Amino acid sequence: MKAGPRNSITDISALRVGHAQDDALKSGATVLTADAPFIASVHIMGGAPGTREIALLDPDKSVEGVDALVLSGGSAFGLDAASGVLSGLRAQGRGFAVGDMRVPIVPAAIIFDLLNGGQKDWGDNPYAALGRAALDAAGEDVTEGSVGAGTGATTATHKGGLGTASVVLDDGVTVAALVVANPIGTVVTPAGKFWAAQSEFGEEFGGLGGDPASYGATRLPLKTDVGEGANTTIAIVATDAKLTKAQAKRMAVAAHDGMARAIVPSHTPMDGDLVFAVSAGDKQGDPLMVGHAAATCLARAIARAVFMATPADGDVLPCFRAL
Repeated sequence: MKAGPRNSITDISALRVGHAQDDALKSGATVLTADAPFIASVHIMGGAPGTREIALLDPDKSVEGVDALVLSGGSAFGLDAASGVLSGLRAQGRGFAVGDMRVPIVPAAIIFDLLNGGQKDWGDNPYAALGRAALDAAGEDVTEGSVGAGTGATTATHKGGLGTASVVLDDGVTVAALVVANPIGTVVTPAGKFWAAQSEFGEEFGGLGGDPASYGATRLPLKTDVGEGANTTIAIVATDAKLTKAQAKRMAVAAHDGMARAIVPSHTPMDGDLVFAVSAGDKQGDPLMVGHAAATCLARAIARAVFMATPADGDVLPCFRAL
């Protein structure tokens, strides 16, 4: 396996990503879309998810293709980012045909970032506008770190963020991940290494090798230690292999292994940990290897999210690279 040319989810040629954020708010939205509907499913393992249009992604539901996926800050308020994306797609003539109407299908998930030091005293909910702006900005280049839905993300010990990573398998299939890392737990070990170090390609998050002794620690920092319960890691894993909706569901399930490799603890009752899975291509691939690659990419993307975070006024936690 090797990283794709951009080491990004847009190494899957059909996909585009857009960000929008408000630096004073310390929050934002990120949109994944394509020129045509794509197969998508989802798996949730956290105890406190915030979602929209998720039931449609079950393999037994009738809608096969979605027009966009939205990742947003703002907790329940951030679900309104999907409304802005919906309006933008409708203006483009996109959506599921119902008679002479078209209804864009836009599932969404949010993180809780309301206690991150940003200005949250808005009058009108700002997230619909952020969602529309993120859709309008969608392209091949994916900025990482403190951008889009990852603008105000935090972990137990460091500023979180948004990350992406990709891999090209030996059969030519590409698999990739896009993630907003905002867990109650840690992405970095007590010795200052990344839990995901075993999955690193080259030095994409600093070449910091593993710290086996800290894997046996019985007590690690949590956000709740300092009174903050602002949690959840949300992700998209994608491939250009042709998958059924059921196979995409299994890809999402497998990808959660990558979350567990990169975040300690993960999938807690206070996190809404969720993975969307996307098939946007027609290559022939092995679903087993696609799932394995999705887990590897997600672990790497989570470490990238923290590694690429940048400081801003009013931050409540330090950036990894500033220490």
